[in-house]
Amino acid sequence: MTEATGGRSAQLKHTGLRHGWTTGACATAAATAAYTALLAGDFPDPVTITLPKGQTPAFALAAELMSDGRAMAGIVKDAGDDPDVTHGALVRATVRLLPPGTGIVFRAGPGVGTVTRPGLPLDVGEPAINPVPRQMIRDHIATVAARYEASGDAEITISIDNGEEIARSTWNPRLGILGGLSVLGTTGIVVPYSCSAWIDSIRRGVDVARAAGRTHVAGCTGSTSEKTVVSVHGLPEDALLDMGDFAGAVLKYVRRHPVDRLTICGGFAKLSKLAAGHMDLHSARSQVDKGFLAELAREAGASESLASAIAKANTGLAALQLCAAQGVPLGDMVAATARDQALAVLRGAPVTVDVICIDRAGTIVGRTTPKGPA
Repeated sequence: MTEATGGRSAQLKHTGLRHGWTTGACATAAATAAYTALLAGDFPDPVTITLPKGQTPAFALAAELMSDGRAMAGIVKDAGDDPDVTHGALVRATVRLLPPGTGIVFRAGPGVGTVTRPGLPLDVGEPAINPVPRQMIRDHIATVAARYEASGDAEITISIDNGEEIARSTWNPRLGILGGLSVLGTTGIVVPYSCSAWIDSIRRGVDVARAAGRTHVAGCTGSTSEKTVVSVHGLPEDALLDMGDFAGAVLKYVRRHPVDRLTICGGFAKLSKLAAGHMDLHSARSQVDKGFLAELAREAGASESLASAIAKANTGLAALQLCAAQGVPLGDMVAATARDQALAVLRGAPVTVDVICIDRAGTIVGRTTPKGPA
């Protein structure tokens, strides 16, 4: 069998970064250990589970308790080298046997959120334990039940120590997931610096907005741009997408799940990257092209001496200031070009786009009118 030369596994090996485990994998392992303890009288430690793609990691127990017909097992989440806010969190599963035929009942314990808005893959009122982790837990409970000739019916309560506090650093409050974190993961594995969680939150944000009947959403690069959009368009919180550097993630998902109107709002420098065709606006993966800005300035009427000065400017903001001093609308040119790049990525999807560029203080320095597909 030849060694893989592409894909995430090859990328991970090349970087030397260590992968980690999702909250869903940790919850599955904890539930498996607790359920086994109820049937066998002892906790397996470590406990081994099988992930959706066949990997079989083993997890050491950080906590265990059995009393009053319940068993609790806890596992510390290891996110590897990914800057995950849940790294080091203690994920607990408390299991209680139920009468045959009851099935698996999921509960949200302390630190796990509850869904309060439509548009997510879970019904309103359900604990924020996503579908794949739920299925992983069901499968493992069924396997253990078969081993001990049990019915496999159980109440499973997942909790995360300090989860409500940690959740304030996530999208959960905006998505209407209240009281704590979500139990996530589709593969069970966290690939470091993949940013998959952020991109997934963008997708869920679009879903929530559509389910709420929003026809106008905004992709914003940060809190200042969010405030600008609210002041300009009066959009509600659930119509705001914290796209960060992932303009491409917003555009590609909206292309498949259209809304009537998309506003993109962000700092001038970041949106100049979008105007130049970059979909990832992070400074480590794209840079402000002052030569490109000089060309846009020429199209807006800049003299050759001004264009030359822009090309040599230290930052995008410096280029913008040079143009502002001579009345050249570089901000508007960047906004219009970014809008056209966004429309190109949307590939004719029925979405009207406008773009707002701001400076660090939130002042609008460039803006377009809305434009739809040709």
